[in-house]
Amino acid sequence: MLTLKNGNLTAKFNELGAELKSLKYGETEYIWGGDEKFWASSCPVLFPICSGLKNDTYNLGGKDYHLTKHGFAKKSLFTVEKLCEDTVTFLLCDTPETFDMFPYHFEFRIIYTLESKKLNVRYEIKNSDGNQMYVSVGGHEGYLCPEGIEEYDILLPKKQTLVSTTLTSPNTLGYEEITVVDNGNVLPLKYDYFAVDALVFLNFKGSNVILMNRNTGRALKVTFKDFPYLLLWTKPNAPYICIEPWCGIADRDDSDGIFETKQGICHIKENETFVREHSIEIL
Repeated sequence: MLTLKNGNLTAKFNELGAELKSLKYGETEYIWGGDEKFWASSCPVLFPICSGLKNDTYNLGGKDYHLTKHGFAKKSLFTVEKLCEDTVTFLLCDTPETFDMFPYHFEFRIIYTLESKKLNVRYEIKNSDGNQMYVSVGGHEGYLCPEGIEEYDILLPKKQTLVSTTLTSPNTLGYEEITVVDNGNVLPLKYDYFAVDALVFLNFKGSNVILMNRNTGRALKVTFKDFPYLLLWTKPNAPYICIEPWCGIADRDDSDGIFETKQGICHIKENETFVREHSIEIL
């Protein structure tokens, strides 16, 4: 386990998946520590897909490839490329095993930096291949809600009507929508929302949300500029909520499986680097 510290803010990471495992301000923990009773992970990084593919399969250049939900980064051992008191850079490069699932040469860096009461998360995907790369990346941080999520609200940056697109299987999106906020800026969390998995917002307006306990004031802010999709997820009665900014989304039920035209897929030209950043700030 690797540790970063900056004043009262301390973060811990596992080299497996370059996963954030703890974020404390003083003695207060803000990250779900993982428990197989509910969910063994804490903050997996999603790469090179977010969510699932129809039949765990996609077609690229006329050939079928197989990837399981959220891709392989979360199960991959990253190299620590740089480590100092308040910054760590993790690196994952392609291998023959990844090439069988995702036929590109790449360098994927995850850079975590502590800044005052904030953890900055930066994804850098370098296309080292001779072809245009099609890829997705996203966060899946689980935030500890010791009292249960129903004491918490998601505060939106501005009034909006928040519509969730329904998942029809763990891997695919349908076209049915449900409205969870009607011209408002507060989403009170309910376990009922997650009976069928996640809330999926394809048209979220804004670049941040605040998770706040309405009784104690315990709060954090997640900022995610340039991530087009936002998801919320937990398990029934679990003491955490995942706030997930994604560049990519699940296949639709009627997907044709063509990777190049997949909804939300990102395009990276040869020798270019794709960058996205989000942050977690203790309030």
